[in-house]
Amino acid sequence: MSRIQKAFDEHKKLFIGFVTAGDPNLAVTKEIVLQMVAAGAGIVELGIPFSDPVAEGEVIQRADVRALAAGTTTDKIFALVKELRQETEVPLVFLTYANPIFTYGCEKFFAQCEESGVDGVIVPDIPFEEREELLPFSKPHGVEIISLIAPTSRDRIKMIAQKAEGYVYLVSSLGVTGVRRNITTDIPSIVKEIRKSTKVPVAVGFGIAEPAQAKAMAQVSDGAIVGSAIVKIVERYGEASPAFVYDYVKQMVAAVNEAV
Repeated sequence: MSRIQKAFDEHKKLFIGFVTAGDPNLAVTKEIVLQMVAAGAGIVELGIPFSDPVAEGEVIQRADVRALAAGTTTDKIFALVKELRQETEVPLVFLTYANPIFTYGCEKFFAQCEESGVDGVIVPDIPFEEREELLPFSKPHGVEIISLIAPTSRDRIKMIAQKAEGYVYLVSSLGVTGVRRNITTDIPSIVKEIRKSTKVPVAVGFGIAEPAQAKAMAQVSDGAIVGSAIVKIVERYGEASPAFVYDYVKQMVAAVNEAV
């Protein structure tokens, strides 16, 4: 059983937190991850900073700039994961883009994922139809490619869901990442369609920032994913941010657990 599957089995409803690796530096990132875990996060997504993050809004774009300016590299992030694996078994998932993977080398990248303890990878700019280019490298190393389903994916839900692994990342809103006051997408009907084709858990992300939003999304799915709201805390408090991230994640986890 994979760490991701085990996490969903144990928690039933899961809070998934995202942070950009290396913002403001990798030592702080390590503390942020550990504080999220201490606060009850069931999975942590680590963003590999990239100069052209097409799926990201301004908050995460700025975080990428800060992380790159701090000298963050993919090799250093792998080293960070190895350090984290000495302290936690919570699933760790990379969010990255095609260019960093292909530049690093697919075989080398996924071999390092396995060696360091990365459980899954999300690649927003690789269409589902092209994920076959990654699978010959990811599967032998036991790394799950997390598929995204967007509100516009209605005609493709069955195709994507049938081959999903890890968890389905259901995008709550059109556009890029970022906090949204209201989520108007008909999430329940999309989740229902996904569940017709797979038993893989479904977690909802993009735009979730408030406990009430997290609870609402968890009530109709298997979990809530929060990124930009956490990255904003890091942007505001810098090296002092781990304690503030803990407090925030603690209340979001409580809200998700109320949905059980």
